[in-house]
Amino acid sequence: MTTDPDRDALEASLAGRSDYELFACDPALADTAAFCAAYGFAPDDSANTIVVVGKGMPPAFAACVVLATHRLDVNRAVKAKFGRKASFAAPEETRELTGHDLGGVTVFGLPAGLPIWVDATVMTRERIVLGGGSRSWKVIAPPSILLTIPGVEVVEGLANPAPPRPEAAPE
Repeated sequence: MTTDPDRDALEASLAGRSDYELFACDPALADTAAFCAAYGFAPDDSANTIVVVGKGMPPAFAACVVLATHRLDVNRAVKAKFGRKASFAAPEETRELTGHDLGGVTVFGLPAGLPIWVDATVMTRERIVLGGGSRSWKVIAPPSILLTIPGVEVVEGLANPAPPRPEAAPE
């Protein structure tokens, strides 16, 4: 019997939480737009976990959960939460802090004490698709599953709707 260490770690971090479904995906299709297009999920049901850093010494980190149709407001909302300048964490910082590669970052099983801020619009969805800790897995669950994480905070205005993307010109 073959085991999947990524799935095992994900299931361990989800143990005792509300109903959820694990969804296997091609790692090459893990990025949100490609995943939604390939597997038929709506981008407004896709919730991304984004690591941010408060500048200064020592740096402070937090994980933010926002809908794929929204943009994290780092310059105002995140800066206000940290009380200092903030930016997106570099991919290497995200990997070092979470153990996850971009495209697979999950909010489950993060280090104890790491602030987790969820944009309030995430909580309005019937279900959300979250990263699964690797580029091979996603978690499908009601957004209330996020409230099972100790210390999670729902924040109004953490993200804003993204401007519409221009249509590609026909060739």
